[in-house]
Amino acid sequence: MPAFSLPARRRNRNSKAVRLTRALAVAGTGAAVLALPILGATGASAATPAKAPMALTASASTSGNLDGWIRQSLSIMKQHGIPGSYNGIYRNVMRESSGNPKAINLWDSNARAGIPSKGLLQVIDPTFSTYHVPGTAFDPYDPIANITAACNYAAHRYGSIDNVNSAY
Repeated sequence: MPAFSLPARRRNRNSKAVRLTRALAVAGTGAAVLALPILGATGASAATPAKAPMALTASASTSGNLDGWIRQSLSIMKQHGIPGSYNGIYRNVMRESSGNPKAINLWDSNARAGIPSKGLLQVIDPTFSTYHVPGTAFDPYDPIANITAACNYAAHRYGSIDNVNSAY
């Protein structure tokens, strides 16, 4: 095998059939989004649903975009003494979900154990419940709640989300 070839198992991940399967899975799930790994990814890479789900909470819908969600989360984090910066949050969000608040990882060890990683910062339900911050929605798909809980977890485990540079 030439040095630049990938094993057969990985070589076919981006075949037409796989891309079609991903597209059909996303289209058929409604509000849920199927996240499948892409070559070299460390987090979930999710496709965008065909229709925006109605599940966003009032707090999330007032911001409406990643910039607003991060800024609102930073405001809540400041009130609760949770460290973190815009750049640290943004970098981790882009790696974990590409900015999709409905991202879900259905392929890793957590998913196989029945607790898939969810949302912008790919938090599993037990971690979200433990590190949920009062004043945010109790919904791991709510962008503001997800960011704030993940940053609270990162603060306890790593000192700050700014210190997280890979899957955590």
